Amino acid sequence: MKPEAFGYNNKLEKTRAENNLSDFDIGRVVLQHKGRYVVKTEKGDLEAKITGSLRFSAKSREDFPAVGDWVALVFQESGPASIKKIFPRYSVITRQAVKKFGKRQIIAANIDFAFLVQAVDRDFSINRLERYLAICRSSGVEPIIVLTKIDLIEKEEVDQMLVSLKSRIKDVSVVAVSNETQEGYEELKALIEKGKTYCMLGSSGVGKSTLLNNLSGRKIMETSEISEAANRGKHVTSHRELVVLESGGIIIDNPGMREVGIADVSNGLEDTFDKIISLFGDCRFRDCTHTSEIGCAVIDAVEKGEIDRDSYENYIKMGEEEAYFESSVVERKKKDKNLGKLIKNYKKGLNKNKY
Repeated sequence: MKPEAFGYNNKLEKTRAENNLSDFDIGRVVLQHKGRYVVKTEKGDLEAKITGSLRFSAKSREDFPAVGDWVALVFQESGPASIKKIFPRYSVITRQAVKKFGKRQIIAANIDFAFLVQAVDRDFSINRLERYLAICRSSGVEPIIVLTKIDLIEKEEVDQMLVSLKSRIKDVSVVAVSNETQEGYEELKALIEKGKTYCMLGSSGVGKSTLLNNLSGRKIMETSEISEAANRGKHVTSHRELVVLESGGIIIDNPGMREVGIADVSNGLEDTFDKIISLFGDCRFRDCTHTSEIGCAVIDAVEKGEIDRDSYENYIKMGEEEAYFESSVVERKKKDKNLGKLIKNYKKGLNKNKY
């Protein structure tokens, strides 16, 4: 399979030349699982490992390969290939790492579109969709909302969900599908462009793996039956994997995310809540926090029903999370700097004691 089939293009070839990587083979990371990498190349899918120099130069986990990355590598006659360098990423979707304040976790790299997947029978939440939208837009990734399992509830309920969704979220494609009857799949397939990379984001049990299987026309990912007692599917996907469809589209499946922590998404918040942002200039005070001030144009619009109250409260909550993330980053950098000084002084002391 030629690299063009899984996303390689002239822009990447130019980047390859500019970074003096022409002497290396190229591949794309298609699977990352417990420190193991599988890279798709012209010679097929190969196991790979990062070199010691790449590991040593990495300042954080973000500097390690992620699914979707293009990498320069050296094939080995025996054993895994060696990843020498990661190509500069043109987009990267991240979230705040779970239970690691001030640190980011890469969900996927070099993404063009993101399918935001929710199951209408158990998972529908516009607040959560707004979180995904902010994350995507801060990364320059085009979102597409996919509502699954529409055969499990009445049509009137689905229609009402769509009305509520479109009243709060504008200018985003929305497709409702049934994995059982295949309703909506032709509309969804029409949105998949050859050579473009799509990432699936959503909670566990919303039908992402089934969605991928149906789009590909073959069983790629394992799925599990829904538990009647809990009314939710068991989480099956435990790693991120890239799949090339026969249509030429490229899809990355992801494990379900219980938490969607906000990192640095200022631009994403502005794009997602543009109606709220547009009112800032009408507030009485320039430093208005839009939470309790007299003369706040945003609060006034909420009280008049011009701004959806749930959307406003979601914006405030996400803004607070972003501010907390940024303060955590600053605090961590301060601690790292102090630790560096401590080690430096300790080494100076050892050198003095030698004489």
